Amino acid sequence: MRVLTNQRVKILFLRMVLCILAFSAVTGLVSFLDLGKGIWLYPMMLLGMGAAMLAVCYRYFREQDRILRDAVAKIRAYIAGERDVRIVCNEEGEIYRLFHEVNSLAAILDAKAVNEQEAKRFLQNTISDISHQLKTPLAALEIYNGIIQTEAASGNLPTIQEFSNLSEQELDRIETLVQSLLKITKFDAGTIVIEKAVENLGEMMADVKRHFAFRAGQEGKEIILTGSDQSIFLCDRNWILEAVDNIVKNALDHTQRGDVIEIAWRQSASAVQIRVRDNGSGICPEDLHHIFKRFYRSRYSQDTQGIGLGLPLAKSVVEAHNGIIEADSRPGEGTVFTMHFIITTKL
Repeated sequence: MRVLTNQRVKILFLRMVLCILAFSAVTGLVSFLDLGKGIWLYPMMLLGMGAAMLAVCYRYFREQDRILRDAVAKIRAYIAGERDVRIVCNEEGEIYRLFHEVNSLAAILDAKAVNEQEAKRFLQNTISDISHQLKTPLAALEIYNGIIQTEAASGNLPTIQEFSNLSEQELDRIETLVQSLLKITKFDAGTIVIEKAVENLGEMMADVKRHFAFRAGQEGKEIILTGSDQSIFLCDRNWILEAVDNIVKNALDHTQRGDVIEIAWRQSASAVQIRVRDNGSGICPEDLHHIFKRFYRSRYSQDTQGIGLGLPLAKSVVEAHNGIIEADSRPGEGTVFTMHFIITTKL
């Protein structure tokens, strides 16, 4: 019986059995010695046995009442804000199983409270970062618009055109920030649907090269592709292209005229690997472990246009495909970003 797993219940039953056996033995002995006189002792014996059993039960239930009152006090203390308080449940039995579940519930509530606090801090930091990121382009727009209005009055069309272009650049920067934030937020909320299909890696990487061909030509940089045209990958094409695009853009932002950006890929029996290598300025060792944090900007960075969301978004995309992304870099020698994807159907 499960009720007998508790040591206190076992002791209670043992004491009651001992009471019954003891009074039965005394009654039998009296009956054996003198039946005529002993018959009047039977009621006395029954009363004595009943009193003894009541005493045993009273002692047990008093102890149980103390345990329950202590548990109630602990629960009230927890509700009052003492998050470390727990009910003692170091014995067997149903009541202690209940106490254990109450402690488990308290631990879950504590974990949720911690997560909510972290989420609140993250939201506060994110809002602060967004405000900081928007402050620069908005201030620039205000200045540009003021200049445009002034020059419009005098009919200075070249100046108006110049600052209109600058305003458009700032608007594009704001749009990029908003779009990147929306995408990352969707990944955080788990609302992104990854629609996988078998894709040709060579064709996908060629699309990436075409996307940046004009900019690379304007800046005097070269993008080269290395990999088999027969490599295939089960993935969401649009999202993988988004991730690689962000990494290649990051490489273009940190390279100089004449530098080379290599996009390489390979497929094995159990994995797909995509690597983006450049010979640009590189990343300082103290920054390498922080580059996938949102809005992170190194104090050594010369990039004044980046918003610090491209690499975090790439990381979210890779992880949504059950992959991992890593970076290796040396200042002055360049950076390598490598994405690894396990082919589970091959295992």
